[in-house]
This record gives sequence, structure tokens and C-alpha cells, in this order.
Amino acid sequence: MSRSAQLLPALIVVILTSVIVAGEKGPNEAKLPVVFSDDFENGAQRWEPVDPAAWRVVEKKNHGKVYNQFKKSKYQPPHRSPLNISLIKDVVVGDFVLTAKVQSTNPKIGNHQDMCLFFGYQDPAHFYYVHLGKRPDPHSSQIMIVDGADRKMITTNNPPGIPWGKKWHTVKVVRRVADGTIEIYFDDMTKPNMTASDKTFTWGRVGLGSFDDHGNWDDVQVRGVKVEKPKAAKKSG
Repeated sequence: MSRSAQLLPALIVVILTSVIVAGEKGPNEAKLPVVFSDDFENGAQRWEPVDPAAWRVVEKKNHGKVYNQFKKSKYQPPHRSPLNISLIKDVVVGDFVLTAKVQSTNPKIGNHQDMCLFFGYQDPAHFYYVHLGKRPDPHSSQIMIVDGADRKMITTNNPPGIPWGKKWHTVKVVRRVADGTIEIYFDDMTKPNMTASDKTFTWGRVGLGSFDDHGNWDDVQVRGVKVEKPKAAKKSG
């Protein structure tokens, strides 16, 4: 069977997914089916960290159980990219909306204090991520792509930076593959903090983490339509 024939079923699903959600924003996102939800009250069995020793579920006063990435992992990526990644198991999506609660717990690290969200993840050398950094520069507070090389900024606006503080925040990622839309929201769910347009990866896994920092995650939800991972890509990650 040719490579084109192998990829056809997954591409059809991705195209249909894009037709369903293309152009939908704001309240229309609620029409997408929930394909994943986790509040970590029953642990983190549905997650796959690149270094399990860097992650744990802990109890937070007045907050319940949270997913705590508490130290730098020993993972060594093939290209310059985040070291701390935990991916949702067995969920591959094309278009999607991801929401989560997040708290940074390392305020002394300086301008690159960060947490990250991963999407379009196909293997350790091919994925997108958003670096929720305190102060913008070419490597902080940007939407990034890792495409067989060191991470590269693809942000199309001038992000204001992330005012972490000590409190919990709400984050959202909106992805529409038909037009390449990537939108990142932070607390204000009406106006994106960062935007990009890229069609390199039209499917992939999603996940949480940080570049080389630490923090807490809770109430993760993914709305969208699941797609099948192309057979030709199954050996890559």
C-alpha cells in the first residue's frame, strides 16, 4: 500500500474535523464534544510523562488534588526544546480546544519563569508548544515549533508576557488546522494572549509541562474530535 493510501483515512478525519470547527470561537467552542477531562482526584494514570520521577499528584489546601511537576526532569530531547513534558495517553486530535488551571511555583527564577502546553505532538522532534514566560523575548512567552530542529518562534503578535504571581490561572489553547489558527488565552478568555498561523502539524497529542521550571496543573479538559494516528507515523512516537 502506498504512503498516500495509508494516510488517507486519518486525513479524511482531520478534514472533517476542520469543517466542523473552522470559524468557531467563544461560546461555539462548547459545541465540541469533550474527548478528555481530568481533575487528578483519582491520580494521574491517564498521563505519560517523559520522566515520571519529576511528576506526582499532591493535595493542595482548598484545592483538592493537583498534578505537580516539582523538579527538572532528566529527559534529554533530540533538539533544543522543553525538558518537562507529560502527554495525555491515547488521545490524538486535529482541531481542539484545551483548557486547564495552572500555578507557577518558582517565582525566583526570573524573566523566564514559565509553564508550557504541548500540542500537535507527533514525536520528540515534531510538535508545537506555547511557552508561558514571564517576559517576552525570542525564546520566552512565545508559540514555538519543533520540526526536526531546535525550537523556533512562530508567534504573529506581540505578546504582553505572563503575570504569574502566586495564584492559580486559567489557560486555553485553540487549534484549527484548516487555516492554521493557534490561539493562546491566559485568564482573559475573550482575547488571545498569543496567536500564530501554521499548518505544519495537522494532528497530534497534547500535554502539559514547562521548559525547565515547575508548577501545578488541575482541571484539564480537551474538546474536539479524535483522529487516528496515521499508520506511516506509528513508529515515530
